[in-house]
Amino acid sequence: MAMVVAGQGQNGKSSQQQIDAGKYVRYTPEQVEALERVYSECPKPSSMRRQQLIRECPILSNIEPKQIKVWFQNRRCREKQRKEASRLQTVNRKLTAMNKLLMEENDRLQKQVSQLVYDNGYMRQQIHTVATTDTSCESVVTSGQHHQQQNPTPQHPQRDANNPAGLLAIAEETLAEFLSKATGTAVEWVQMVGMKPGPDSIGIIAVSHNCSGVAARACGLVSLEPTKVAEILKDRPSWYRDCRSLDVLTVIPTGNGGNIELMYMQTYAPTTLASARDFWTLRYTTGLEDGSLVICERSLTPSTGGPAGPPASGFVRAEMLPSGYLIRPCEGGGSMIHIVDHMDLDAWSVPEVLRPLYESPKILAQKMTIAALHHIRQIAQETSGEIAYGGGRQPAVLRTFSQRLSKGFNDAVNGFTDNGWSLLGSDGVEDVTIMINSSPNKLFGSHANSSIFSPIGGGILCAKASMLLQNVPPALLVRFLREHRSEWADCGVDAYSAASLRASPYAVPGLRASSGFMGGQVILPLAHTIEHEEFLEVIRLEGHGFTQDDVIMARDMFLLQLCSGVDENSVGACAQLVFAPIDESFADDAPLLPSGFRIIPLDPKTDSPAATRTLDLASTLEVGPGSAARSASDNASNAYNLRSVLTIAFQFTFENHLRDNVAAMARQYVRSVVASVQRVAMAIAPSRLGSQLGVKHPPGSPEAQTLARWISRSYRFHTGVELFRAESQADDSLLKLLWQHSDAIMCCSLKATPVFTFSNQAGLDMLETTLIALQDITLEKILDDGGRKVLCSEFPKIMQQGFAYLPGGICVSSMGRPVSYEQAVAWKVLNDDDSHHCLAFMFVNWSFV
Repeated sequence: MAMVVAGQGQNGKSSQQQIDAGKYVRYTPEQVEALERVYSECPKPSSMRRQQLIRECPILSNIEPKQIKVWFQNRRCREKQRKEASRLQTVNRKLTAMNKLLMEENDRLQKQVSQLVYDNGYMRQQIHTVATTDTSCESVVTSGQHHQQQNPTPQHPQRDANNPAGLLAIAEETLAEFLSKATGTAVEWVQMVGMKPGPDSIGIIAVSHNCSGVAARACGLVSLEPTKVAEILKDRPSWYRDCRSLDVLTVIPTGNGGNIELMYMQTYAPTTLASARDFWTLRYTTGLEDGSLVICERSLTPSTGGPAGPPASGFVRAEMLPSGYLIRPCEGGGSMIHIVDHMDLDAWSVPEVLRPLYESPKILAQKMTIAALHHIRQIAQETSGEIAYGGGRQPAVLRTFSQRLSKGFNDAVNGFTDNGWSLLGSDGVEDVTIMINSSPNKLFGSHANSSIFSPIGGGILCAKASMLLQNVPPALLVRFLREHRSEWADCGVDAYSAASLRASPYAVPGLRASSGFMGGQVILPLAHTIEHEEFLEVIRLEGHGFTQDDVIMARDMFLLQLCSGVDENSVGACAQLVFAPIDESFADDAPLLPSGFRIIPLDPKTDSPAATRTLDLASTLEVGPGSAARSASDNASNAYNLRSVLTIAFQFTFENHLRDNVAAMARQYVRSVVASVQRVAMAIAPSRLGSQLGVKHPPGSPEAQTLARWISRSYRFHTGVELFRAESQADDSLLKLLWQHSDAIMCCSLKATPVFTFSNQAGLDMLETTLIALQDITLEKILDDGGRKVLCSEFPKIMQQGFAYLPGGICVSSMGRPVSYEQAVAWKVLNDDDSHHCLAFMFVNWSFV
């Protein structure tokens, strides 16, 4: 029986209805069942619906409407409490599992500390022995022999390739070495910056320090069962974007319920300047006594024994040192995962400038270790229905689109001959490489017979180039390329790429007279990963107009775009912008021909600041103002990567009779894009505007703090009013106040055509631009006719009096949107010598119309 309190009754003088209302009302099971049916359909019924319920259900006729209302209130309260209790239980399970994980990590660190203390004492003893005894080199030799005894290099006899027992011995050794890395002290691990553990964090991420090769380790929690996690992790091509192919050549079952697999894997090269890698490995899957699942893997080499792998031309054979996954079940469901990736990528086979790509454990952590955890967490949330996707697409379909874009771009960058790619002769300059593929069926498979290929014969042409960038944050550059496509893209080339999806192809840009204008771009989000490290979106290029056979056409064009690595705090992450033209139908099996950009930080192998100071020793001895400025600049740029490598690849379809023309167009287009990127990079490269702001000031301008002081002092001098209300007048405080001011404040040069040189955050928001692109915007471009006339009439007053108040009006952002402002103030900015430095404007109470 159920009961509910309907209200407080009165004494015996009250009516029977009031007495009944004050008692505990008991419901029969039939009444509860009827109410539950209504609750499942409508948890909060209206008064009319409750009265209707009483009329339709005779068994509720003795219940007052007020009591029915109270029952639904209590039912909703119980449901809310049940959900909250379930949520708290889930959080408690996560915290319990995370606490267990942290305790194990603490034990491992304690062991590592003990080992380091022992090694330190032993080395001190050896140094003392060498210093106090004169035994020539004998002590050193003895020390080296002892060290080798402490860390012997295992030497294995050649195993019989056809002997499963020999392979099982290799597998068991791999298992032991992997577990010593995952839960022991075989590798000295250093936690990556910004990876703090917690119930909602990705996990504990660490990278190797002073070990052979590069290694990364991760521990995390997911809400999937161990068998499902193992299935996902073993499907490496689904989450490891650099994996070109993974072939299991042999499977040998083992007596303990596991199996041994001999596998051959090919991986993509990240840039056109290096060769791709391949791996010949043994993978061992087994279970432990505590119910854990283990998947461990290592390369088979002459030193480890085992069968020889298949030869492959064009690849450099890399070595996977004992790596793998330890998957442990958690109480109440879910799994605790330990991941170890340890590789020797043969860094000596690449140019010296690119070796950091193969010597940085942070890059390995981002590409493999963290990518695996991200993918598992993504699948877990999709399975639980926590993620909503737009466009009516299933999560698996959207993931497939992302994989196809990434794989297509990697294929273009690498240009493997077995995919049908061949090199086309250059025009005498080797800055851009042109490759053609006349057999697209090798590359696209089932998509090769689609409409993007000419029925009269043709193929795919790829123009690609790589370049080194100095002091350019990859995330910032990719964000700029994504948000300001018109700064580097050519509308004629976009139209040519889009026309390949239609029955009537567009002429090659440059072959006939054509003109066009770049319309606006609209970003339509499709999906993003749970950590927001990757975005899949549709780009609509609006209002393109171009001339073809003297006919003006204007139609929207669409791109499917994948953007990743836009978080500047993600250490070692690759930033990428890849896109492919699509038609309006956007079918699930639509053919994709990706192009785009990839920027990889060349993170130095060592983490020690002292190592980067070796070549700067002489500069610290210099006397003069420049040395202090350089030191400050060095400290301010610590958050930025000193160097990065940019790879650009653009793909086009062609007909055989126009192949050379398309090649010339593509080569020239890539060169123009490279020039645009270099211009942007030069704007980013100078020292930062401020250590807290993370933005750049233009080359040749005064230091940002000095500029803020000049702006504030000049405003007070001309108007007699303080620009900022602040007790502190320190330069750094003025800079913060200027940057965070609610009104748009910007400076422009005193030239015939004034160009903006600086703006605070509100000004950048108003102009819809960044400090990088600010220098390309002129004052005349943002003012309307009325604003230009007012400025011309008031300009003599500004130069004589030093300032002028301008009436409210309308200006235009860089994206073409009208912006209204109540008033504008213009004043001359004077430097320390009271000379004219620039002209400042403040737009008061601005807003988009």
